[in-house]
Amino acid sequence: MKIITVCGSMKFSNEMINIAFLLESKKGFNVLQCTYNEQETEITPEMLENLKKAHYEKIKMSDIIYVVDIDGYIGSSVKKEIEYAKKLNKKIIFHSNIPADFEF
Repeated sequence: MKIITVCGSMKFSNEMINIAFLLESKKGFNVLQCTYNEQETEITPEMLENLKKAHYEKIKMSDIIYVVDIDGYIGSSVKKEIEYAKKLNKKIIFHSNIPADFEF
């Protein structure tokens, strides 16, 4: 089973949750996601650094990253995640340009 990490702006959190469900239920991937702050806890700089490290580790463990780029939007953090994935030779799929074999 391939491992895929979902990357995207937190403004697309609902879309990312739905996409993760579809990737697991319809495509059979093991999906690693970012951690959502649904309880809206105030995030300290230390917490932010821990979240970032954890997400980069998820990218490192993955075979593929799936970039949720609604209306072509990719924020600065996601751009860095894409560059990191490229350095690790990970396959990158953009939601705005889904290959036929990934369509839901």
